[in-house]
Amino acid sequence: AKLNPAELLPAVHCLSFGPQAGGGECCLLQLEPGLCAELEAGRSLVIRGEKDEHAVLCSKDKTYDMKIADTSNMLLFVPGCKTPEELNADLSSCNIIHSQIAGFSKNYWELRRCRPKLKKLRKLLMEDPYEGPDSQTDQSSTFSKYTTEDLLSLIQASEEEILHQLQVIDACKIEGYWRILDFDYEMKLLNHVTQLIDSESWPLSKVPLFACLEELGSLEPREMIEHILSSYGRKYFDDGEVFFEMREDKICRAIAQMLLQNAVKFNLSEFEEVWQQSVPEGMTTRLDQLQGLALVDKSSRPETIFLLKVEDLPEDNQERFNSLFGIREKWTEVDITPYIQDLCAEKQTVGALLTKYARASMLNGVKVYNSRRPIS
Repeated sequence: AKLNPAELLPAVHCLSFGPQAGGGECCLLQLEPGLCAELEAGRSLVIRGEKDEHAVLCSKDKTYDMKIADTSNMLLFVPGCKTPEELNADLSSCNIIHSQIAGFSKNYWELRRCRPKLKKLRKLLMEDPYEGPDSQTDQSSTFSKYTTEDLLSLIQASEEEILHQLQVIDACKIEGYWRILDFDYEMKLLNHVTQLIDSESWPLSKVPLFACLEELGSLEPREMIEHILSSYGRKYFDDGEVFFEMREDKICRAIAQMLLQNAVKFNLSEFEEVWQQSVPEGMTTRLDQLQGLALVDKSSRPETIFLLKVEDLPEDNQERFNSLFGIREKWTEVDITPYIQDLCAEKQTVGALLTKYARASMLNGVKVYNSRRPIS
């Protein structure tokens, strides 16, 4: 650059483009310290998404949206480039360091923590629900079945998030494939268990696994009996034996779904009466057990209740709100919360979501929310 070396700082990089310095061949990824530590520890980061999906990056337990961020400064890749701190530590280094630029970029990938995209997981498994060992449908099914590896390649979420969600939706492994039980078959299994508990007069807090398997093993596969106990109970050990404490809320909720799925709308008082009569003796039904499953219409006379499952609603925030405001024009915060809680990002509240996607007003002294945009 025709500069006088005597006028330079103690150390100067003299840059030149190397023969391989092509643009577009290198990608820069900005990582938070936690992700850097993952790579430094030898663990992998995986980019997931099919061709029609926006790419996400996953660590072992977190999912990140990937977005390209443009920069006004050209970013240069210089192998062996020393920072001022490194140069100060090495006082013997010469004052002119010749370095070759190996590549350059005008942008980098920026990561932002996001919710794992798990709706597809249930959708894939519901293509071919498991109807039991004797089902003709299962033997003649043309739908794909999925292993853990298959799901990792198809679902945009980290391995830990996928495995946790499989637990949440009560999926089980059958012959190496993840399956969801057909709801009618699940209710049949649950009915076998609750009838046995009743006939043996066992306390709901102490249902013995071995006795259940012995009694019901001739009716259904033993692994299915254990799966239904695990799904609807909490496993614990007492004196070397395995017991389950049955989960009242979950059992009441499943029986409510069974009653509601065959009716468009149900008279609320009649439903509550039939529901209480249908659950195992000793259990008490409450409407708060149905959050995210059913909705009460207090404006109709008489009041009614109908099935509205949160897992059937869209995953995208705006689409979710459009769908909800299409079902009901005005919502109280108590009613809408179970249907939007899963949309909350890390450290985000339901109130913040409502502020962004809904408009608040007062109706008969109660705060209600309606859509910010017209719903067609």
